[in-house]
Amino acid sequence: MGARSKARRRALDILFESDLRGLPTGGTLAAREAVEDRPVRGYTSTLVRGVAEHADEIDAAIAEHSVDWSLDRMPAVDRNILRIGVYELRYQSELANGIVLSEAVAMAKELSTDDSASFVNGVLAAVLSSGKRETS
Repeated sequence: MGARSKARRRALDILFESDLRGLPTGGTLAAREAVEDRPVRGYTSTLVRGVAEHADEIDAAIAEHSVDWSLDRMPAVDRNILRIGVYELRYQSELANGIVLSEAVAMAKELSTDDSASFVNGVLAAVLSSGKRETS
């Protein structure tokens, strides 16, 4: 597993924990940075901070492109995989779109339901086809 893949997975863990605990997006990052045996740095911090900074826009994009699924109905894992994917598609212009989709689908296959990979792929593909790319 490559360094960015590991960073995405770690970011997902932090975002998922915040979500389950009912904290603001990325609300557990500071705690993880302060007490974690494995320091949180690099691309993991970039992802968590970026998702938190753009949470409203990211969640709006997910809601707009997820057919018949509100954010609240989605499994928390899927919701946070999508948040990372939308952040990377919209705010990390140096990343190839295919890699972003592939990584998100791989996480969904490994960590979520049987239908999650195709759901994540569909939502991210729709976000991508909307053509909106922001600058950080």
